[in-house]
Amino acid sequence: MIRVLICDDQELVRVGLRMIIDSQPDLTVCGEAVNGEEAIASARALTPDLVLMDVRMPVLDGVAATERICAEFPGVRVLVITTFDLDEYAYSALRAGASGFLVKDAPSDEMLVAVRGVLRGDAMVSPSVTRRLLDRYLADDRAPADVSKLDSLTEREKDVLGLIARGLSNAEIAGKLYIGETTVKTHVGRILGKLGLRDRVHAVVFAYESGLVRPGG
Repeated sequence: MIRVLICDDQELVRVGLRMIIDSQPDLTVCGEAVNGEEAIASARALTPDLVLMDVRMPVLDGVAATERICAEFPGVRVLVITTFDLDEYAYSALRAGASGFLVKDAPSDEMLVAVRGVLRGDAMVSPSVTRRLLDRYLADDRAPADVSKLDSLTEREKDVLGLIARGLSNAEIAGKLYIGETTVKTHVGRILGKLGLRDRVHAVVFAYESGLVRPGG
């Protein structure tokens, strides 16, 4: 059973998310928190697989909580809940280690796709949102990616990383490169391991930061 921790200061939102999560046979809500400090304490006590994290909360916001949870529990995935898909807090949360974004008024089936996507390590936001997110993320002043890490990848792995960065699914990459989908999954796992990345979202960011893929290219 996959354990989900819900963190949001609005009771109505928590109730709605709990109903959606608990409606699934393989998902269960293991706890709730109303601010970032409670989320961190609950993560320590409950060891969830996934945290649904609001970003704007009292006491400690979701960005700071995400950073601390991701640092302390590398295996825990954080799916950030935002009011708008281009929320400034969302960009900060990505830098803090969040694995994806979910708009609060998204339909329940879309929420579940996002939840399962994060748990698989797949892309879980629409290509249009991903592109806008990257455009904004890459425009920020940050330390450049360690380009030398690209040397650790084989040419095939670089091909796969480039296609991940363009938003292709494993099945689409398999068709594009004329290889099996299982082989693609193996390549993705090796890419994440060699580059020390949490998931596909951060692989996309690395591909752009390192210059392997260029915006609009």
